[in-house]
This record gives sequence, structure tokens and C-alpha cells, in this order.
Amino acid sequence: MLTPPESPGLPLLSVSLPDPGDGTGPLAVDPKKFRDELVVAADWVADYLSRIRQRPVAQPVPLEHRRALAEGGMPQEGQDLGALLEFVGQAVAPYPTGNGHPAFFAWINSPPSPAGVIAELLATAVNATCGMGEHALMDLERGVVRDLAALAGMAPATGGVLTSGGSMANLLCLGAARTWFLRGHEATDGPAYDQAHARLTAYHSDQAHMSVAKAAATIGLPPWRLRAVPTTAERRMDVEALKAMIDADLASGLLPFCVVSNLGSTASGAVDPIEAITQVCRSRGMWHHADGAWGGLGAMVPELAPLYRGVADLDSLTVDPHKTLSVPVGCGAALVTDPDRLREAFTYRASYLDGDQDWPWMSDYTIELTRPGTRALTLWATLHQLGRAGVSSLLQHYQDLARYLSRRVQAHPALELCSDGPLPVVCFRLAAGTALDRPEARADLHTAVAARVQARGHAYLATVCHDGETVLRACFCNYLTTADDVDTLLEEVRAAAQHLSTA
Repeated sequence: MLTPPESPGLPLLSVSLPDPGDGTGPLAVDPKKFRDELVVAADWVADYLSRIRQRPVAQPVPLEHRRALAEGGMPQEGQDLGALLEFVGQAVAPYPTGNGHPAFFAWINSPPSPAGVIAELLATAVNATCGMGEHALMDLERGVVRDLAALAGMAPATGGVLTSGGSMANLLCLGAARTWFLRGHEATDGPAYDQAHARLTAYHSDQAHMSVAKAAATIGLPPWRLRAVPTTAERRMDVEALKAMIDADLASGLLPFCVVSNLGSTASGAVDPIEAITQVCRSRGMWHHADGAWGGLGAMVPELAPLYRGVADLDSLTVDPHKTLSVPVGCGAALVTDPDRLREAFTYRASYLDGDQDWPWMSDYTIELTRPGTRALTLWATLHQLGRAGVSSLLQHYQDLARYLSRRVQAHPALELCSDGPLPVVCFRLAAGTALDRPEARADLHTAVAARVQARGHAYLATVCHDGETVLRACFCNYLTTADDVDTLLEEVRAAAQHLSTA
């Protein structure tokens, strides 16, 4: 043992510390007690997921309960582990958003895959920081990113990083696009940067997800330099309008640097013309990023594959495995054809952090330094539970359910189909003769119908703006959903409309 040298005038302090191996301390738990609580928790999880159909789809949180939760309140003395499960069972679990229920059709939220649930627990126990250092889960992340890119149909060299979701992935890809563009113009710092950055413009369709505007704002792009490109009757980006907008900006001295296309719009499931947009970008020295948070893997579905020609030529793509693949929430992906472009945008060095340049730390590809290993393991587990055939079958299942709902709506005398896809989303409305003749009255009725359906708890759908009118919208991304759940939804819509029209 090393003995510290004595310092003149500074007596050595004698400090009594507990033996670190004696199992004491505020977080220590008897191993048997810990194992018993894990078994009880596992039983609770299995029971919760198996009984999901028997509970209401969603249940509002009472105002007093919300206030109590939001106020906090930490006890003076610590509690037994058993109190945790009791708290979740009484204060959290009874108030689901609804996305785990097979009759939930409102938003693109999925239930967790069985493999993902188990992997989440295992990864939490391993507790890796997948941003720095050397850990097997970082290498596993590289592998699952390549697997995702292959499923999407991207170029073999594609790499990237897992993220918290599509919002973060869109931000990273726009940040990489900006750095790439400014490097090409030798304007990465100083006055040259200031002058060039003040003229950057980006483009997206008028059907883009709001996260694109958030990402643009975060990288310093003001709203007036983010262009919303009109869409066609099929809600696909109008390429001729895009060309005209870019050329007008070039003529006025601005610097168009990126186009964001949709591979599955949230409102209607539209897919923008990939090849035509890429051609525009190449001819004008721009980056083409595709937001495929929902529909990025659509090439795996034979009927959708023609819409995805040209994916391999994208510069970057956002995909959310926690949507269509049912990986537990918190797993998105930023896929970049040349992953070095992510590193150029986000690598920073410090004397206390010096990564291996042959095996770069994953923090080099993102703004996060501390990153959970749960993303990589839950994605790996889900992909291996499914296999490529399972991914294709799962996505086809959603297409089949959407087609079934479309046929039911078209055959229903009190309903009218507004749009259906091509991705699995169906927008419909009450027929004019059954929903009052004034458009504004019908829009109000649609809002009221959705609210009543949600409140009854047997099914859940949302509304959306379609050609200036509020209509009903149902999307499919739950592997538990069946045709019976679709029938339940339509019966709930019919009953709600009848109740409201006679009230």
C-alpha cells in the first residue's frame, strides 16, 4: 500500500469509511429480496400485457391525481422495494395513453415487442454508457444500424446512430447536411461561416412532420428560410414547385442546402417521389434527407416497393424502430450513406475523452455523450425475434388491416372515404346527408365523435385536417390488432355519431 507523504503543518486526517464489500449503504438490497422482487415484477409485466384487451383503451388522469403526481413529495426515510410495484399498479398503470391496446388507431405508437421487453431489463442491468469507452453494446449498435439500413434498401456503406426517436434523428441529419454543405463552400468558421449561414435555405413538403421545423430552428435556420413545398392531389411533394422555389432562392442570393422528403406522412401516409427529388438535389449541389420515421422500411412490402426506388441514393434517412417494429419507446435511427459526415458535424475532443479512431465512439455521431445501451439491445432482440421475413409479414399485416377498413368504410352508407395511404392510414368522414350539410358543422361533429369514442374506452381514433376539413383518421401499427378491432372501431364511430346527432 502506498503511504502518502507528510506535508509540513498539515496533519493527516483519519477518516473511517465503511467496508465497500459489506453490502451496506442506502441502495444495497439483500440478493434474495432483490431476486424475489424481480420475479414479482416479471409476473406483473406478463399479466399486464396479457390482459391489455380487457382494459379500456385509454383512461384520462383525474385532475387531482395529476396535481398530486406533479407536486412531487419525497419521503424522509427510504421505502421497501415492494412499494414501487404498488405505486405503479395504483398511480401509473391505470392511466394508459392507449398505444398498447389493439383498438388504438390514433397515433403512430406501438406496443412493445416481447423480446424488447426482456431486452430492456437486461440492458438496464448491464447499464452501459454507449457513447464513450469500449463496450460490446456499442459494436452491437453498429450492427443493428447496418441491419436497419439494409431493410430500408440503403447503400451498403450506410452507417449512423440510434436516437431517442425521429425528432432527434431529423435534427442530426439536418446538422450533418449543414456541415457538409458549409465545408463544400469553405465556410465552417469565422466571417465566411456567418455570411454563408445567414443565407442557408431548406425545403420540405407541406405535409412534413413538425419535427423538421424544430430541427431547422435548432440548427439556427429561421422560419422564413424553411420552405414548405406544395403537394399534389396525392399529397406527394410537387417536384416542379420544388425546382421553382430553389431556383428563385438561388437567383436572390440564398444558399439552398437540403431537401427533406416524406416516406410516409403522418396525416395520410403519402410517400414523396424519391428519385425525382434526388435528381433535383444532385443538379443543385444539395443534400437529400428523407423522413421515414414511420414508413422508412416500406420497401420490405412488395406492394409499396415501387415507391421506394432510389432509397439507396439518399444522403440520409430517419427510421423509428419504435413505430412499425414495436421496439420499446425510445429507439429511432439516423442513417447516413456516408457516416463520416455525421462525425464531421458532431465529433469534439477533450483531454479526458480520447476515442479510438479505428473504432470511433458512438458519441462522435451525435450530440449525446451519455447514451443508453437499451436502444441497441432492444432493437437487436426485436429484429432477431422477427427475422427479415417477420419484418415483411408485420408490415404487410398493417397494410391488410388498412385495406379492410377502407373497404368497410366504402361499403358503409353513413361514411365516406377521404384517403387511404399508400401507408396504412385511412381518413374518412361521416356522409354529408348524415352529418349536417354545413362543412363547419360536420367538422365539429367529427371532433365530437372522436372525443366520444375516446371517452367510451372501447376504441380510440384521432382527427386530421383533410383538404381544409376536419375528418376522422385511423392508422395501423399494433401487431395485436385484428379485423375484429376494426369492426369495433366502426361500431363505436356509428354509435357516437348517432348519439350526438340526436342529443
